[in-house]
Amino acid sequence: MPNNQESISNRVDALIRPEIRGLSAYKVQAAENLIKLDTMENPYHWPQGMVEEWLTILQNVELNRYPSPEAEELKQQLRRVMGVQDHYQLVLGNGSDELIQIIAMAVAGTKRGILAVEPSFVMYRLIAQVLGIPYAGVDLTEDFELDLEALLSKIETENPAVVFLAQPNNPTGNLFGEEKVRRVIENCSGLVVLDEAYLAFTESDLLHLLDDYDNLVIMRTLSKVGLAGLRLGVLIAQQEWSEQFNKVRLPYNISVLSQVSAVFALQHYDVLSQQTDLLRKHRSDLFKALTQFEQLKVWPSEANFLLIRAKQQSAAELHSQLKEHGILVKLLDGVHPLLENCLRINVSSESENAALLSALGKLLPAK
Repeated sequence: MPNNQESISNRVDALIRPEIRGLSAYKVQAAENLIKLDTMENPYHWPQGMVEEWLTILQNVELNRYPSPEAEELKQQLRRVMGVQDHYQLVLGNGSDELIQIIAMAVAGTKRGILAVEPSFVMYRLIAQVLGIPYAGVDLTEDFELDLEALLSKIETENPAVVFLAQPNNPTGNLFGEEKVRRVIENCSGLVVLDEAYLAFTESDLLHLLDDYDNLVIMRTLSKVGLAGLRLGVLIAQQEWSEQFNKVRLPYNISVLSQVSAVFALQHYDVLSQQTDLLRKHRSDLFKALTQFEQLKVWPSEANFLLIRAKQQSAAELHSQLKEHGILVKLLDGVHPLLENCLRINVSSESENAALLSALGKLLPAK
């Protein structure tokens, strides 16, 4: 049997769907020896005593056994921390990404697709494309506000099966507001998914909307509060929705190590809360410091990152220069027209924020 590059390429072309061949894989920048400010992670470690207690617990984990398929102990801790009432159900995913995929697979199809505002979390569009589901995007305003009339008009014409709204929005960091969110839900015959990934960094909490609407589910995650390595997303929904999503969810999708570690971390949630409170303060300080650079436009944020625009040079150039100074941020120029010349910066520890500001001070002329 021939085993050459041309033969393999022909086989791939014949078997892989054309829309998949046309996609680019989601890439994560290499961060070795760099201060990592590109992926919205909590920079803080656990106290040493907490680490030692966790490691003791891990010694007794039975890796030869499958994990609990329903992760009931973990769900109870999540209910306690997130204030979820018993009449709502939790569906767990390997990060929010898997939950988005589960929702898309269960609800959308070739006739009714997915709709989201743009720019927003790239996985809404990417997962739709991978699954061969129609996707429609509705641009935000130039200041990244919700263009409600345009969105409602698009909902009417497209009649989507699923509408995703991130609150706060990524990568812009702003809130759309409860009144506008309600208008969207009320004007949509499909399912609305409210993505509250950055809940820990804002006073906005729209869980109560589940009491008012039967076409709403809410997504949350533990990644932003310091557990990104566990890859744990949470979907809060009425039982009728959760029953259907669980038919799509693969069995044992949350590993035993993730379950045990998350239960332990949630029992010590006060530590994580103290860290997120500190990051909120650092966000305010960093925002004020960045606004002192007249070469940058900085948007206020309700998340653990700040969006900036380079006004006097290309964002790609500034991104490269920061990298040369040991700082890795997220380059957004080219992702969407509204993000022209934009960078996204993770709010981090006091020392890492100081290193960023020091680098910018060397790169950007003072007033």
